[in-house]
Amino acid sequence: MRSAHTAQQVREAEEPLLAAGPEGALMKRASAGLATALATYLGRVYGARVLLLVGAGNNGGDALYAGASLAGRGARVDALLLVPGRVHPDGLAAFRSAGGRVVDRVARVDGRPRTAYDVAVDGIVGIGGSGPLRPEAAEVVAALDGIPFVAVDVPSGVDVDSGRVEGPHVRAALTVTFGTHKAVHLVDPGAQACGVVELVDIGLYPPVAPIEALQATDVRDLLPVPSPSAHKYTRGVVGVRAGSDRYRGAGVLSVAGAASGLAGMVRFVPAGAGGGQGPGVVDLVQAAHPEIVVGEGRVQAWVVGSGGGEDAAEQLREACRDGVPVVVDADALAEVSGPLGVPAVLTPHAGELARMLGVERQEVEADQLAHARQAAERYDAVVLLKNRHTLAAHPDGRVRVTTVGPPWLATAGAGDVLGGLVGALLAAGLSPLDAASVGSWLHGAAAAFAGRGGPLTASDVARAIPDVCARLLR
Repeated sequence: MRSAHTAQQVREAEEPLLAAGPEGALMKRASAGLATALATYLGRVYGARVLLLVGAGNNGGDALYAGASLAGRGARVDALLLVPGRVHPDGLAAFRSAGGRVVDRVARVDGRPRTAYDVAVDGIVGIGGSGPLRPEAAEVVAALDGIPFVAVDVPSGVDVDSGRVEGPHVRAALTVTFGTHKAVHLVDPGAQACGVVELVDIGLYPPVAPIEALQATDVRDLLPVPSPSAHKYTRGVVGVRAGSDRYRGAGVLSVAGAASGLAGMVRFVPAGAGGGQGPGVVDLVQAAHPEIVVGEGRVQAWVVGSGGGEDAAEQLREACRDGVPVVVDADALAEVSGPLGVPAVLTPHAGELARMLGVERQEVEADQLAHARQAAERYDAVVLLKNRHTLAAHPDGRVRVTTVGPPWLATAGAGDVLGGLVGALLAAGLSPLDAASVGSWLHGAAAAFAGRGGPLTASDVARAIPDVCARLLR
């Protein structure tokens, strides 16, 4: 499991090592890992052209020591000191001793900086920084447009603990971080500025993290695997109240996610107390999924709202009467005004969450972590905020981030499949947080498996879920 700690937690974890180890040992471990990552990224060291952007503090020191290592192996390394009076002194001495050059401007060839360097190393600010780049640094970064950046710990100008991006910042091709991931490495929009994230172990042991990202082994361990004596009822029955005359396909796709094999049975209940939308939707659902049961009955979890239209309010009321966990999606989200009184997973996208919180969509997209947590607390439910990196926020502040899933997953009906899948996991006995995060991971992994790098449909995703589970369990 990838854990993301706060800047304060990282500093507290570093204190024992700084006190116990020789002075500078932690920085040398970090800089050695950075130098190795840079060498791998470049593909060669001898003759490579590297520019260090060196700010005050430890990130600048990491960059200087790594630059010294590369210079000692034949790279041409220049360092631009953005705060000359506050540069790490030992790092600068080591850099100069290895043959590194301190420059006062960005080198250019034919007036273009991109031809002068193979990579720029962002050592401007670290986890102690806040806010966008200062004008002087922003001007230098802008002048290097076209040159790939490798960020030290975090891209400068993004907020470490929230992932907010509020102005000029570095957009890295690679971020090399130390000891543990930070929230910005997982949470958008900041995560988009990180590029590929490489973690270097420097011996930190921080406490339990408030933000996590499930990995394949975590998902495997959480999958509800039936016992040898299991039958369809002990494996859980998931009920689906979805679809309407206008959005019939939503009912089919919601059932498709629920009928992925993770629960023992799927029960489909049409809107209007069992027949208000006529036989059309039922016929479509049964044609696609002949194993489902139509009509009222006992369930262990409900999925409501996908394509519900005017029937969504009734669907939600009926589901909540049973007192079992409920997944609330799409049209039913508009009917949620407070805690539902049952365990719940709410599955909004940014626009829907904005309406639920009474803010603008842009505010949600700019600070996804804070808004997901706020909604989870307000509605006393797990909130699954769907986006490039989907967040599952628990009312107690814990968050799990899904980082798998291709851009092709942004396709009509994919959210309907996700809701049904989460409902099946709830019915099988997973907690709301586990069901939401495992379901989101499986959904993204199934999209990657089904699409194989190309286009896909929501139905493709649903069909791929059993294969992904089988691969995990091998």
